[in-house]
Amino acid sequence: MTGLSLFASAGIGEAYLEKCNVTIVAANELVEKRAELYKALYPKSKMVCGDITDKEVFKKVMEAAKGIGFLIASPPCQGMSVAGKNRNQETMAADRRNYLITYVVEAIKKLEPEYVLIENVPALLKVKLQYLGRTYSVLDLLEHEFGRDYQISSGVVDAADYGVPQTRLRAIIKMYPKDVEWKWPEIVGHKVTVQEAIGHLPSIEAGEKSNVKWHFARKHDIRHIEWMKHTATGTSAFSNEIYYPRKKDGTKIHGYESSYRRIRWDTPAPTITIRNDAISSQRNVHPGRLLEDGTYSDARVLTPCELMLLNSLPGDWNLPDDTPEILIRQVIGESIPPLLIEKIVGELPCLKR
Repeated sequence: MTGLSLFASAGIGEAYLEKCNVTIVAANELVEKRAELYKALYPKSKMVCGDITDKEVFKKVMEAAKGIGFLIASPPCQGMSVAGKNRNQETMAADRRNYLITYVVEAIKKLEPEYVLIENVPALLKVKLQYLGRTYSVLDLLEHEFGRDYQISSGVVDAADYGVPQTRLRAIIKMYPKDVEWKWPEIVGHKVTVQEAIGHLPSIEAGEKSNVKWHFARKHDIRHIEWMKHTATGTSAFSNEIYYPRKKDGTKIHGYESSYRRIRWDTPAPTITIRNDAISSQRNVHPGRLLEDGTYSDARVLTPCELMLLNSLPGDWNLPDDTPEILIRQVIGESIPPLLIEKIVGELPCLKR
């Protein structure tokens, strides 16, 4: 089955779709550097880079996607994310980015794909939109426009329940023919831990490189390194009495326990954020290993390789060698884990192998 990817970013979530017998033949992404990376990863797909709200860009995307049977759409989530500033219904409804879902509606009308998968942060199912003079939730809007032709099913899922070594909640909306049963995948009996996913990689410190591709460590402020060396696995430097995070003038830094925090070995990783390059951001620091002197190794954020594995990407992912590190971090931080997409799409009876 051929497909279209809207708001594709670098296409990380699509990494395993070929295994499900889905070939994405057309895609759209606004940001050029992400679109260029998409083209490098999926050279057989027609990438249309540009603003889909522009009539000419939308027309090009529709022409490139003629005849597709599958549509996957990941409208930008910044306007809905609880990590952002727009948290209440009023501000979410006023945020222009949340209205990009209406272009998914228009694409469905024009292309009439058999199957549609829309994914976003959980707030996708709560946001209210003004559309054609009425107020709709996203589900109400889809039901109003397509309820006669499609079954529409939705839910919030945790990627860790489906074999991804990362806790990541996503809202999923599925649209499919009324005579088809598109089941939800079975939840795994064992959640993959950080230890199982990246425990085999060698310990490295800030600024060091290893012999493993993409397993190199960012340089960090010497003060941050010192604080984290004295921070145990699964805890925050804010719990340190002696090595408590302080400004250069010696005053204590005020923050949440989620900052300057090492993740744990024995559970799936916490949600990878777009600011996974900063020790001071949310739960980004390697778990570390206790050393003979009582300090902990790996006083650094996760490496690109570790991020890939924790996002369920393969160790031999065909990422171009010249891809900027910060771009890798950003597109992983904003992506849906590809194994979760594979599990969901793999339940389509028409694609069962």
